[in-house]
Amino acid sequence: MLYQSTRDNAVKVSAARAITQGISKDGGLFVPESIPSLSAEELRALVSADYVQRATCVLGKFLTDFTADEVAECAQMAYASGRFRSAAVAPLHELEDGVYVLELWHGPTCAFKDMALQILPHLMRVSAGKTSDGKEIVILVATSGDTGKAALEGFRDAPNTKILVFYPENGVSAMQKLQMATQEGENVGVCAIRGNFDDAQSGVKTIFTSKEMGNVLAENGKMFSSANSINWGRLVPQIVYYVSAYCDLLRDGKLKMGDPINVSVPTGNFGDILAAYYAKQMGVPIAKLICASNRNRVLTDFINTGVYDRNREFFTTTSPSMDILISSNLERLLYDLCDRDDTAVSQMMAALATEGKYMVPATVKEKISSLFAAACCDDAQTAETIKTVYDKHGYLCDTHTAVGVYAYEQYRAETGDTTPTVIASTANPYKFPASVLGALCDDDAADEFTKAERLHALTGTEIPAPLSGLQGKTPRFTEVCDKEDMRRVVLRSLGIGE
Repeated sequence: MLYQSTRDNAVKVSAARAITQGISKDGGLFVPESIPSLSAEELRALVSADYVQRATCVLGKFLTDFTADEVAECAQMAYASGRFRSAAVAPLHELEDGVYVLELWHGPTCAFKDMALQILPHLMRVSAGKTSDGKEIVILVATSGDTGKAALEGFRDAPNTKILVFYPENGVSAMQKLQMATQEGENVGVCAIRGNFDDAQSGVKTIFTSKEMGNVLAENGKMFSSANSINWGRLVPQIVYYVSAYCDLLRDGKLKMGDPINVSVPTGNFGDILAAYYAKQMGVPIAKLICASNRNRVLTDFINTGVYDRNREFFTTTSPSMDILISSNLERLLYDLCDRDDTAVSQMMAALATEGKYMVPATVKEKISSLFAAACCDDAQTAETIKTVYDKHGYLCDTHTAVGVYAYEQYRAETGDTTPTVIASTANPYKFPASVLGALCDDDAADEFTKAERLHALTGTEIPAPLSGLQGKTPRFTEVCDKEDMRRVVLRSLGIGE
């Protein structure tokens, strides 16, 4: 299977090349030439399989230049290494009859990004052996909170690799910032920027696609790649947990083969819900994809109107990983729904860059409406949802998961659709103790760890060791730069003079 650029169909590369390169030189994103299918028989066989076996099956259909042993080894090292606190890796929790929470935060950084970023370094290692000619791989990451720590942890001390993460100085939670600033490893670097996530993401993309920077790295025996979901190797493992969730529902007798489910996904950069779309394309009977947004409702408005417009106020919210106005992975969906018309996609992305907006054709809008529903909520509604879910079900969810729950409830109230639904839970509530505790009671504690202890005392829920272990750690990385200085920071971190 070869991979094409969303902006130039003539570009065709192997899976290994797509993973090591990260993004096409024309600025487009790599997508497979076709989406492989999972038959009912294959799904049925996966019902009794464990997560490693399910991942091996799904990934093997996309990574056809990997051997079967290479795929299996990557899956084994990622998901059977003891780094996930649940033997199921991504377990389902039944919230109420027909409503299930898919817990994606049992990995080492307590966020859903671990599901992909524990396997990406292994996929990168195998891919580099096939394509990089011995060059050192430089991973550049822009993060709105969770990707940064998960990428740092995944690539920590990986051979022949360096990783540098940029995050918005005031756009992540205190716990997220401390996770990144205290990261261990000899090959890691972290820098805050004065700006928001979109500034960080745009800066990283500009550096990636700069011919000058590419030449400088090549002269020094290095090459860029990415751990953001613009990299296909980051996105494809996310498909696995939607397949796995359906298999678990079959295994537990909650569904019969072929029964549909809906999926509600809190999303900012559109990667997590795009993975659910790809699972649907593979044959998982997903009926409706519910796109959940916070106050930065650019995706809600797009799905409801067909107009993408980032020319609006940017809000810093209690669900910071979703504080995004430029949703990069939407480009992949547009490419698919435009019947792989690279010219149309290029024109829309050019309009987004120059005018900050674009409109999809009526035929594409109809396709979007048939596939997706969308809803959004503000911080007050998020807090109310956290409290309601805890009071009603005894289940504690974080600020992002609460957005997914709220969007599902809005969709169900508006449509009357009671199809069994899986809600993606993207982070452990203790990553955001101030906001979660504040949703349940009034509290005047100033310290994040005190708030976490009070949340534990109030609810009896466990504080994950990776978070409690941060207390008292001294930050290693404290640099803050202007977005215009990101290039200089990259070169300096690599020891390349400027």
